[in-house]
Amino acid sequence: MATTAAFVTAVRTPVARAHKGAFKDTRPDDLGGFILREALARTPGLDAAHIDDVIVGNAHPEGEAGYNLARIALQIAGFPESVAGVTVNRFCASGLQTMVSGAHAVTSGMSEVVFAGGSDCTSRVPMGGHTMSVNGALCGKNPGAYSTMGGTAEAVARKFGVTREQQDAFALRSHQKAVAAQQAGRFEAQVVPVPTRVRDEVGAWRGVSVSRDEGPRADTTLERLAGLKTVFADDDEATVTAGNSSPLNDGAAMTVVMAADAAQALGLKPLATLVQAAVVGVDPELMGVGPVPAIRKLLAKVGMAVSDINLFEINEAFASQCLYSQHELGIPDQKLNVNGGAIALGHPLGATGACIAADLFAEMARRDAEYGVVSMCVGGGQGMAALFRRG
Repeated sequence: MATTAAFVTAVRTPVARAHKGAFKDTRPDDLGGFILREALARTPGLDAAHIDDVIVGNAHPEGEAGYNLARIALQIAGFPESVAGVTVNRFCASGLQTMVSGAHAVTSGMSEVVFAGGSDCTSRVPMGGHTMSVNGALCGKNPGAYSTMGGTAEAVARKFGVTREQQDAFALRSHQKAVAAQQAGRFEAQVVPVPTRVRDEVGAWRGVSVSRDEGPRADTTLERLAGLKTVFADDDEATVTAGNSSPLNDGAAMTVVMAADAAQALGLKPLATLVQAAVVGVDPELMGVGPVPAIRKLLAKVGMAVSDINLFEINEAFASQCLYSQHELGIPDQKLNVNGGAIALGHPLGATGACIAADLFAEMARRDAEYGVVSMCVGGGQGMAALFRRG
């Protein structure tokens, strides 16, 4: 008989702006170690010696995120030598993939306790990595195989008629929702303050404590967004700006998934269970459409419709692709990214899926919502979606 896998803990760091934010001098392995320790501390009664595996998502597992980031981070966290670790790269969906893989490990009986999440610091390992080298033969056959993310956002906007005005309005609403959520304290239960240090302009170190996401802007207006220049194209049809795109970010998140009977023995109440997940491939030049076929495939697997889902979290890599996904799927405004999305809150790549899930689980509990979906487009032309049930 298959074991039920229960997510009993879901926490994340604040998301900081890359290169100029509070984590610009923090290594991804150190940030990963920190969030692992915090996830353990917030799982009462769990002995670290009982952890079977640690799965960490990272979109560029090289440099400071190299040499199997998961295994390095768990040692930094002080976990026992007996705990295993594996690093996963499904680019923007890496953090969600770790959660799905962790749940599958538990339900199959391979593991009883798995820590699954992600850590990514674009400040330290840049987009594309330090030494990416494209495959010339592939590019000859498929010039779009290595399409830039911004380029795909422009392509989606042009192909599906998503206007600049629509994108800017969507971005403004993301900030407004995120600011309102911060003011109402809706992130406090899952966001863990991080003590770290930053180096100033003259090279001096100073300690800081980071407790809030750095991205949400209370002073953003449509006029300010409309005044920004496009950044990925400069012709008359260009629409994508820094204002209607997710920024570059640093952050980490971690969930604890374990056998339901083991959780019950420790007196732990499940936050959510994984119902089903789906992945799809799409045209790399239209990467942003990925959530649409992924969510459709997911819902078809379980015989459900969009109307059956209480909350959707679709990563806002770009306003153009998130708007397209919303309209194509027919998701009502009141169900989508209710506390803001990545345009405001940020997109720490390999950690994003677990960040979104932590926020979703908290909101599902707040609303007593039964079903929630996490989905995102994925660099290189993919989509992923997962359905969670509360408790």
